[in-house]
Amino acid sequence: MSALSNSNWDRRNVLRAAMGLAAAGGLTACGGNTGRSSGGSGDALVQYFHAYGEAGTEQAIKKYAKAYSKANVSTQWITSADYESKLFATLLTDNAPDLFEFHPQMQMITSGQVADLTDIITPVKDDFNPADIKSHTVDGKIYGVRMIDDPQFFFYRKSMLEAAKVEVPTTLDELMEAAAKLTTGKVKGLYMGDDLHSVINPMIWSAGADTLDEKNQIAYHTPGVIEGIKKMRKLFTSGDLLLGAPTASWDPSSLNQGLCAIQFCGMWAMPGIQAALGDDWGVFPFPKTIDSGKQSVYNGGWSMFVNAKGDNVEAAKAYVKWLWLDQKEYQEDWATSYGFHIPPRSSLAKTATKLKSGNAAEGVRLFNEFGHFDNIGWTQAMITSLEDVFANSVRKDMDPEAALDKADTAVNRELKKLFG
Repeated sequence: MSALSNSNWDRRNVLRAAMGLAAAGGLTACGGNTGRSSGGSGDALVQYFHAYGEAGTEQAIKKYAKAYSKANVSTQWITSADYESKLFATLLTDNAPDLFEFHPQMQMITSGQVADLTDIITPVKDDFNPADIKSHTVDGKIYGVRMIDDPQFFFYRKSMLEAAKVEVPTTLDELMEAAAKLTTGKVKGLYMGDDLHSVINPMIWSAGADTLDEKNQIAYHTPGVIEGIKKMRKLFTSGDLLLGAPTASWDPSSLNQGLCAIQFCGMWAMPGIQAALGDDWGVFPFPKTIDSGKQSVYNGGWSMFVNAKGDNVEAAKAYVKWLWLDQKEYQEDWATSYGFHIPPRSSLAKTATKLKSGNAAEGVRLFNEFGHFDNIGWTQAMITSLEDVFANSVRKDMDPEAALDKADTAVNRELKKLFG
C-alpha cells in the first residue's frame, strides 16, 4: 500500500535508513504518549502503522483491533515521513510499541529487536508464498508475518502508445526508444522518480544478476549491470524522463494527470488508475537490461513484527496470530479493499475475486512469473551503496566500474559484520 499521497519520499529506503540509525543508537527518545489504555479486557497492546494513502485503511486496522477480545489493542496511525523516526526512536525507550509493521531486515534480528514467530507460523507455513517465508527467515527461525505483497511494474497509457505507434517494451533499449517517441511538449515519456532508487534492483535482476548470491556474496558487479548503468545514464540525460514531478513515483498522479506516458509504480495504485483512466492503461514488467537478461518484477510489501524487548511479547504474538494468521476474512479485506495487493497466503491469493480479471490478473501473472523478493541480508548500508552508484554514475557521470568498486568495499564490510 502507498503512504500518504502528498508525501514526496521513498518510504522503504527512509524506513530502512531509520532502522540503521536506531540500531546504531543514533536516535533519541520522542514523546511519552504511547496511546496505551488500561480499559478493555486482558493486556493493553500498542501497534504502530504508517499512514496509508488509501481511504479506509485506518478505520479497517482499528476495526480489526476492536474485534479482538483478549487484549485492548490501540493503534498509533503515524502520518507520512514521521513514521520511521517515531517508530525507531520509540523502540529505544520504555514506551516502545508491542508490535509494528516494517520490512524484513537482518539488523532487527541480530540486535534482538524482533521476536521469533516460528511457533505461531509453522502450522500455516505451507499456505504462505514460500518466498515470503524465506525473506523472513534466519537460521531456520521466522521473524515477522507478511501482511501484503506489493509487486511493482511499469504502468502505461494505451492511447498514448498507440498514437505514437510504440509497442510495449521488452528490453531496456526499447524502453529508452519508447520514452523518446512518447515525449512531447507537454508529456514526458517516462517517470521513475527523481533519484531512480525504485528501479535499481529491477535493473540488476533484469541484467541476470542479483544483489547477493546464495552464499551471501556480491552478485551485482557484472558486465550486464555495468551496461545497464550506462543505459540508465543515457536515459537520465535524454530529456525524456519526468523529473521534479508533483508527487513521488509511488503515487500514480503523474500518469493519471497525463504528465507522463509510462510510470513505474505499485499494484496498490490500480483502483485509482482505473477510476481516473478507465481502460486506457496496462502494465508490463521491468524489461530486460541486456539481451541475455530476464524481465523482473520487484515485490515490496509490509510485515508485522513483535517487539522482543517489550513487556507483552506473548500477548502481542497471540494478537498477531489471531489477526494475520487466523482471520482470513480480515486478511483478504486488507489486501483487496484499499488498493490492490496480493495476499501472501496462497489460499487467499487463489480466491481473491478482485484480482481475477483485467490488469489486476495481469499483475498477479507478472508477479508469479517474474517476481523478486527482499533479501533479509541486504542491509540499509548495502542499499545506500548502490544508491551512491546511481548518484555518481547515472545522475552524475562517474565511471560505473569505479563506482561499483567503491560499493563493493562498503558491501563487503557489511557482509563481514553480519556473516563473518
